[in-house]
Amino acid sequence: MAIRKAVKGTAVIASGGLVAFYGLTKLTEYRKKQARLSRVEAVEQVNMAFQDELPSRQAQLMALRNTQEFDVLVVGGGATGSGCALDAVTRNLKTALVERDDFSSGTSSRSTKLIHGGVRYLQKAIVKLDYEQYMMVKEALHERSNLLNIAPHLTALLPIMLPIYKWWQLPYYWAGIKIYDLVAGAQCLKSSYILTKTKALELFPMLKKDKLVGAIVYYDGQHNDARMNLAIALTAARYGAAIANYTEVVHLLKRVDPQMGKERVCGAHCRDVITGQEFDVRAKCVINATGPFTDALRKMDDQKNPNICQPSAGVHIVIPGYYSPDNMGLLDPATSDGRVIFFLPWEKMTIAGTTDTPTEITPHPIPMEEDINFILTEVRNYLSPDVEVRRGDVLAAWSGIRPLVTNPNSKDTQSICRNHIVHISDSGLVTIAGGKWTTYRSMAEDTLDAAVKAHNLSAGPSKTVGLMLEGAKDWTPTMYIRLVQDYGLEVEVAQHLASSYGGRAYEVAKMAHVTGKRWPIVGKRLVSEFPYIESEVQYAIKEYACTAIDVIARRTRLGFLNVQAAEEALPRIVDIMGKQLTWSEQRKRSINVYIDAHTLHEILNEVDLNKNGQVEFNEFLQLMSAVKKGQVSANRLAILMKTAEQSLDQTEPLEQREPVDQRKPVSVDRSGGGV
Repeated sequence: MAIRKAVKGTAVIASGGLVAFYGLTKLTEYRKKQARLSRVEAVEQVNMAFQDELPSRQAQLMALRNTQEFDVLVVGGGATGSGCALDAVTRNLKTALVERDDFSSGTSSRSTKLIHGGVRYLQKAIVKLDYEQYMMVKEALHERSNLLNIAPHLTALLPIMLPIYKWWQLPYYWAGIKIYDLVAGAQCLKSSYILTKTKALELFPMLKKDKLVGAIVYYDGQHNDARMNLAIALTAARYGAAIANYTEVVHLLKRVDPQMGKERVCGAHCRDVITGQEFDVRAKCVINATGPFTDALRKMDDQKNPNICQPSAGVHIVIPGYYSPDNMGLLDPATSDGRVIFFLPWEKMTIAGTTDTPTEITPHPIPMEEDINFILTEVRNYLSPDVEVRRGDVLAAWSGIRPLVTNPNSKDTQSICRNHIVHISDSGLVTIAGGKWTTYRSMAEDTLDAAVKAHNLSAGPSKTVGLMLEGAKDWTPTMYIRLVQDYGLEVEVAQHLASSYGGRAYEVAKMAHVTGKRWPIVGKRLVSEFPYIESEVQYAIKEYACTAIDVIARRTRLGFLNVQAAEEALPRIVDIMGKQLTWSEQRKRSINVYIDAHTLHEILNEVDLNKNGQVEFNEFLQLMSAVKKGQVSANRLAILMKTAEQSLDQTEPLEQREPVDQRKPVSVDRSGGGV
């Protein structure tokens, strides 16, 4: 049976599938090439004022308040929303963007960190001869190439190994991966290749040896997702877009169109979450790019709108770097329940994930213990028995909500759209939903094309192909050496600054303080084992960081790598931000509540979300965020903390009180450690 399946599968893919898709690739390649050439020419025509100094958040808020009318208002500061803002502003449209939390605070910072075309989608396209899935992979591979070019400091090639444990799988998977290379065409990163068992174990010594036949290695891209998202948003700001985080939409503004005789969306009434001030932002076109919260904004437009978002939770875990080689990922294409698991090196740690389970929409999803254990179980299946995979080795975990959607333009509203959809409501609200991180740019282009047409905006074609993102212009692979030589930074710190900030790393280095040591001369670390330095906190404020969590989770990635280290760094981060932003002492001080030991034990048990016998730092912050938003009222610790804070607030001047969303949860979860 297995042999028949092998022969049949291999024959289909290696012959008919290969020939069919090769022809299809060549047929579409000419049109794609011509489109790319015209877009590259358009990029060269971006002749706009580029601001070397980013406007402050206060200046951006003033622009939002005082501009009579924008051409485009984008709601949502994730990858897609930021991409829409960049696409719009580079078409010379007057552009605004608002985000109720921080840029990339949602799904866009909780990805698998891959820039990829989607090997599994290509497999489905071949087996089912599905042209739509094929074109989706084709588009993603083009966008993969573009993203690697426009942000070289934030991206890198990553070889990924598929271990083979049955002989018949070797030609089957090899044919599929070769087609993946073929579909990429001239944009193939590097050619895939086959490894013998000996060579595979040499490159990935942690692999299970028993029954290993060999391996196949192919190439995709990897990036720092949160900083990539931020780079897109900051690039839009430098081209003149008015962008503001912690600015939520309270309700949409509408007016009656005299020509059409019906209400049209004409902007949004917004609230600055930090100060509580409210104001109107008027725009000819409003774009809904809110990811998992797509339906919430659609219902602001019309309560009768059906839900189109089908949220799915993707959980990832972070384990020590010794679980994987420094520069080789692993793909398990056939887990126990049919899902695909990646096992990837990232920031000198190892990421494993992801799950794919239905979930409820929440601003700060928490990884469930069963998801973490599922990933650990799968990891044990393909690692050597010599490697003890321990629950205590999980340094961090996070859950991201993948916003799968049903297409409201389709008659069959039950089927989930494989690609992104752009929908324009009767009142003119433009919604972009679905898609994937890699294709954010093409999603933004499709959205603006539709918006320009629907609202008769005066704009040309997209100019974002080849448009370099924040930090890319002056970056070189060896710039970290100059940082070491010119500023006296540690090599590891210099490499980190170069890869995180690109050409802007010099600005961060200039802000670094003298250490007082023989070496390094400048650059005091926030925690000893990670290369993040104190001047990054100061620079983060220029990048619109408003809370300590913005720095821990997104400007640096400490919260995603090791929650205990993030906890250690937090007081110093709060101290630096407090001085820069003139926070009051009350705002920086912890609240002390005295209760008896028995009651304390019971209360802490209520807060211990992962039931590991201790309250983690992020569990405490998660509860505090829920208290602030009114999501928790019966919890005894919540009641005590709320009472204590109310007492404190009564003694503090109104203008110095802490903003509602100041204590955000670190969107990670840590194990008990060491067990």
